[in-house]
Formats: sequence, C-alpha cells, structure tokens
Amino acid sequence: MGIRKHLRAEKLKEERKTKYFARLRNCPTSPRKMRLVADLIRGKDVDKALSILRFTKKEAAQRLEKLLLSAIANWQSKNEGERLEESNLYVKEIYVDSARMLKRLRPAPQGRAHRIRKRSNHVTLVVDSKKPIEKEVVDTEQDKQLKK
Repeated sequence: MGIRKHLRAEKLKEERKTKYFARLRNCPTSPRKMRLVADLIRGKDVDKALSILRFTKKEAAQRLEKLLLSAIANWQSKNEGERLEESNLYVKEIYVDSARMLKRLRPAPQGRAHRIRKRSNHVTLVVDSKKPIEKEVVDTEQDKQLKK
C-alpha cells in the first residue's frame, strides 16, 4: 500500500474513534418503506426519536428503534464518564441504502412468468452530542458606558 493510502486509512481510523454509529445490514424490508420512517427521526433528539419510533405503527419503526438503542449503547461505551441525559444526543445522520435483491418468478397468464424482486436494505445511523454554543461577549464602547 502506498504512503498516501496508508495515511488516509490512519486518518479514517482516527475519525471513526470519535464517531458513534450503528449499522443494520440486510434488513428484509424495501428501502423505500424504511426511508419513510428514517425521515421521521432525522435530526431529532434521541429521546424524541425513541418516542416517535415507539408509537409509529410501521414494521420498520421497531427495527430502527432497536438500531437507535444500539447506537446509544455505542456512544456510552466510548464515553464512560459522561451522563446520557446531559450530553444532548441527537440523530446526526441516518441513511438507507439498498442491499441484495432476491429474484423470484411468479406465473403469469398465457404461460409467461413475471419477475418478483424481494428487496432488502442497509441502514446506518450516526448519533452525536450537541455542544452548547458559547457566546463571545464583545464589549463595545456603548456597552461599557451603559454599565457605568
């Protein structure tokens, strides 16, 4: 492996240490159905996302709830000293990719056959903590005069 590839691999390895994610692979639902539920929780706080998934009636919601709990557990294992309630975790990224497709044949009229595609998907969920924004206090001439 060349030095450039080696350095890039090392950099990606370091980035992965600070990234908190979980993956669901070969989930036997179509990506289109899974994306409907994934769009509901993208960018939401973890507590709110869990409650949304718990009360959504779609089958994909149960799988995403379990995946979100796994991502939270991954965050806790990398940040043992911090409390979950104070960290302000949110769903940073969630994306659904298509996985392998099982192809079957169904009998059709006049001796023909139609193809059935049984789709599956991969889901990647990334959580991160919201850092409180520290505002810089810039004292202008007017502010200094008002304080006196």
